[in-house]
Amino acid sequence: MVHVSDPILDALDPEQRQVAVLLDRPLVVLAGAGTGKTRAITHRVAHAVREGRYAPAATLAVTFTTRAAGELKSRLAGLGVRRVSARTIHAAALSQCRYFWPAAYGSEFPALLDNPFPLVGRAANQVLGNTDANLVRDLIAEIGWAKSSNVAPSQYARLARGREVAGAEPERVAQVMEAYEKHKLSAGVVDFNDILLCAAALLAERPAAAEQIRTAYRHFVVDEYQDVSAIQHRLVSLWVDGRPDICVVGDPQQAIHGFAGARADCLTGFASEHADARTVRLVRNYRSSPAIVQLANRIVRRHPGQGDLRATCPEFPPPEFHADGSEEDEARAVAAWLGQRHAEGIPWGECAVLYRINAQSPVFESALDAARIPYQVKGTDRFWERPEVRDAVNRLNRAAQHRPDSHPGELLDQVLTEMRWNPEAPSGMGAQRERWESINSLAQMIRDTQAREPSWAVPGFIAWLSDRASLETPPVTSAVTLATMHAAKGLEWDAVAVAGVREGIVPFALSQEEPALSEERRLLHVAVTRARQRLRISWPSSPARGRGACSRFLTGLVPSEQAPASQVSRGGRGSVRSRTCFVCQGQLTDAAERKLRRHADCEAPYDEELLAALKAWRLETANAASQPAFVIFTDATLQAIAEATPADRSQLLRISGIGAVKADRFGEDVLRIIAERTAPGQ
Repeated sequence: MVHVSDPILDALDPEQRQVAVLLDRPLVVLAGAGTGKTRAITHRVAHAVREGRYAPAATLAVTFTTRAAGELKSRLAGLGVRRVSARTIHAAALSQCRYFWPAAYGSEFPALLDNPFPLVGRAANQVLGNTDANLVRDLIAEIGWAKSSNVAPSQYARLARGREVAGAEPERVAQVMEAYEKHKLSAGVVDFNDILLCAAALLAERPAAAEQIRTAYRHFVVDEYQDVSAIQHRLVSLWVDGRPDICVVGDPQQAIHGFAGARADCLTGFASEHADARTVRLVRNYRSSPAIVQLANRIVRRHPGQGDLRATCPEFPPPEFHADGSEEDEARAVAAWLGQRHAEGIPWGECAVLYRINAQSPVFESALDAARIPYQVKGTDRFWERPEVRDAVNRLNRAAQHRPDSHPGELLDQVLTEMRWNPEAPSGMGAQRERWESINSLAQMIRDTQAREPSWAVPGFIAWLSDRASLETPPVTSAVTLATMHAAKGLEWDAVAVAGVREGIVPFALSQEEPALSEERRLLHVAVTRARQRLRISWPSSPARGRGACSRFLTGLVPSEQAPASQVSRGGRGSVRSRTCFVCQGQLTDAAERKLRRHADCEAPYDEELLAALKAWRLETANAASQPAFVIFTDATLQAIAEATPADRSQLLRISGIGAVKADRFGEDVLRIIAERTAPGQ
């Protein structure tokens, strides 16, 4: 048979091809980092248009950034497909509201509030008697969370227990929200978060408008579905209205926005919500080296089996792990490492330094400045340009003018008092916490320098401060990117340094309980998978401010020659592997746990449906043989099978509790069940 070239489908791997051709039912695509999800969905649309299944003008591709929307349009145009609407969900909803609102409600859609700060500030002053800028910013963020989560002000106090907004009680925050809504109503405006609520109300309350919208758009692709909020999920459901032409794409292991109201369960539960839905997993990683892919899998507690990322790229040197002394030592070591990568031929623009919070950036900015390495800070102002830092520097300069004979430490204490800075960090995340971290970093920088310069006088201190504050990187066309792990999502570089990976920072001190703790683990996974060729992970071995060294997420992953002493097993009988949990690296004492190679309460990355299928088979087999179920296989052995997902008899025999006899008697059935459960599309 002669193969006929197909430029659309031939460019895809087997799993991507399934995404393109499965058009008859709802489809959920679980796409790991670097697996080519954009290629898969653009080729899906192009194939569907070519086959006459999709009308371009009736197709809506929903993204979460205008950059991603532009990328989709560009790629579709390259495939000969135009007139497909690629928009952010807010842009699509706003367009629909403006067009259909007059006919539905008899008036123009309200004007969009460009900046909610004045109205939220007025509400905060009315309820809390406080108009602090950072408090207002945190309240704006909380209002956004409530609307994304479809939580009305009247419900907030009941549903927001455990959330922190600058120490304000939930009841008081709810009152601020109610006051803000009244101020908006009086002004005749809606804010950015109202757009989705209004669009959902339009579809739910006005059948005629809903029918027009559903006629206009009949085919849907929704990207980054692990990041949708409750109201976004609701709006997409209203658009689709039970029709089969919907494809959602996302990666549960990149769900890192739960704090902002994202609901990853919308992605993981999509197949159960749509009874006839198909599932395709993209697992071939086309971005990172095999060693980086292996590390990424292990960080999220994956091991060979279903859902693992599989490397396709050439080998590069393995990831490096470094305990670098002080924070300054770490920053200098990172700068030196970047210099080496650049000398090897990697452009500055293909290098990045990633960290957990913005307050970690100044030490790296200083180190790169000192090394004359060009850089850009993504997603925020450079440290010395931040309002709170500029304010502190100006205050220090004024204080020095009035008290030239003072000690620098006295000036610092005076300014910190003036700024009402508290040595104890505020509860919760947000603008107030970021302000505190920035001022704390500045204060620590001054105190560390003072400790090295005991005779430091005010003139020298002011000269140092001026020098630090005036450091500017000249305009360049290629520069190292400095970014938080959150800001790095969706980006990639040839060489990445993930820095400050220590307890108290990764995971963050305020994220020590589930589900926040698991989200912190996924955040490190996202950071690691930004690297294509070279990866450096580091932490200060003598961190300041009492924060611990070496994140728990690196336990068992750091080579023994680089691991802290507390992570290196010593002495005892038997192999370390058999006596320690492969998840947490803690000691195993129970025989069943040693068989599983993990503690019973440590999270296991196995498919629960696969385990249920194995247990059902065991029960049926035991009943047929009139034997107790445990005689076939114990629960621990079945869990070990579900975790390992062996593909053949030799792999099956490697599992504790399975010998040649049981492999001969039951192996064929077990392997068949695994193959059925792990087959693409299942």
